Amino acid sequence: MQQPNSTAVRTALWRALHVQLDAPPHILEDTTGLQLIAPEEGWQQRPDMDPVFSRRVRAAMAARARFIEELIIKETENGITQYVILGAGLDTFAQRNPAVASRLHIYEIDEPGTLEWKRRRLIDTGYGVASGLHFVGVDFEKGQSWWDRLLQAGFNPQQPAVIACTGVTLYLSREAISQLLRYIAGMAPGSKAAITFLLPQELLEEEDLALQQASVKGAKASGNPFVSFFTPEQVIALAAESGLKNVAIVSPAELKARYFSGRTDGLAPASGEMFLVATIGE
Repeated sequence: MQQPNSTAVRTALWRALHVQLDAPPHILEDTTGLQLIAPEEGWQQRPDMDPVFSRRVRAAMAARARFIEELIIKETENGITQYVILGAGLDTFAQRNPAVASRLHIYEIDEPGTLEWKRRRLIDTGYGVASGLHFVGVDFEKGQSWWDRLLQAGFNPQQPAVIACTGVTLYLSREAISQLLRYIAGMAPGSKAAITFLLPQELLEEEDLALQQASVKGAKASGNPFVSFFTPEQVIALAAESGLKNVAIVSPAELKARYFSGRTDGLAPASGEMFLVATIGE
């Protein structure tokens, strides 16, 4: 049986670890990915799951997912019926929000092996695969176009959509990111996009330096090195070059203020990732 991408597994386990270790109220209640993975006993002792070392990154993963979920729920209420998740990994929005998902066509785009594994685990664990959930496998190493595959899966480019892309651009060249943004800029008016970018080391809070350095080292060792880091100004410029106009940056500080204010345990997200959000105009 195919196995899921290790990065997708790690992200899902961090979301579950947030629920297990951090005090309520939780930023996101997501242990569904953990159920799908069904890791061996003692998975919490993995070095990347260290309770102290992973604290800020698991908070960031929970905040990232919460931000996206609030966006898609709001836009569904506004009438959008298509949701594209580029680099879906073990996203569990559809399983945890069945009422909202029932009003959507959700297109999860990722490598075929990860999606096939996920499909089988959803069936094995009793979640099943809803009629509106579409798995769009793309073999990037063979040069397949995610946009072409999305259209083949039934996506309607004439209708607005929300497209989310988290934890992907760090692995892409500037040219590949620009092409991604051009596709998004050509989506139907009223579409919304939310894309994460990694900040360069000099813009991180000091306590996150060791975390990013360890992540960079681990990614390189695994054969999936981090390629791209951007300042907010560089992201805005790249978006403009690619035809996106109505854009804004959501900083780690803004996510911290939005989701972590008033906490008494000091939990806060790592400072290494920002969102580019965009609205496709008329």
